[in-house]
Amino acid sequence: MEFHDVPRTLLLLPRMVAPMSNRPRYAPLMPVAGARAHLLVTDHAVPAAQAFDPRCSENDFAERWTVVAHAMVLPQPFGGPGVQHFRSASHLLALLRHRLGAETMGLRLYVAGSEPFVWDAARVAFDAGMGREELHLFACGQPLRRVWCVHCRTVNPGVTTTVATCAGCGVSLSVRDHFSRAQNAWMGVQCDAEVPGDVPAIKDLSA
Repeated sequence: MEFHDVPRTLLLLPRMVAPMSNRPRYAPLMPVAGARAHLLVTDHAVPAAQAFDPRCSENDFAERWTVVAHAMVLPQPFGGPGVQHFRSASHLLALLRHRLGAETMGLRLYVAGSEPFVWDAARVAFDAGMGREELHLFACGQPLRRVWCVHCRTVNPGVTTTVATCAGCGVSLSVRDHFSRAQNAWMGVQCDAEVPGDVPAIKDLSA
C-alpha cells in the first residue's frame, strides 16, 4: 500500500493504527558468480566495511563509481582501473541512467551508501528495466530519512529523529516505520492530531 492509498480516517487517528513496519532488509554485498560484469556505486568516499561480505572488499568489484566531493570534473577516472569519481550523487546517477540504458544482459549492480542514495540508484535501475535479482543494495552510515508527509505530500529530507516538523504544512510528524520503495521515503503522520500539542518524546532514529 502506497501513501496515497491510506484512508483519511487513518491519517486523522494515527494512534489508533496498528504498528506497521516494512523496514528494508539489506544483505552484505559480494560479487555474484557467473555475472558478465559487476558495477559498484556508492556515495561514500570510503564505503563502510560492513557493506561487504567478509569474504570480499570493494576492490573485488571490477568497476567502481564513487561520489568524492573534491572531484573537479565529471567523471574523474583515478584510483586504479575501473574506478571513477564524481562530484555529487546527482552526477553519478545521471551517468548511471545513461549507462544502464545502453547495457545488455549480465550486468550486476551493487549499491552501498546512505539509504536515500541507495533507493535513488535502485529507481534508476528499475527504470532501465533491471530485475530485482540483478540489483544488490546495502544502506549504511548515519540514518538520514526522507519523510513523506501524508497531509500535504511534502518530502522532508535528512530527518534523524522520530518526530519532525513538516516543511510544507508545519505539523509535527511521527516518523512511522513504514517505507515506500516507490516514493523512496518513510511515512510521516501528524502525531498530535487528537490532542494538539501532545507530542511524544523525540528520539534519535539511530537508537
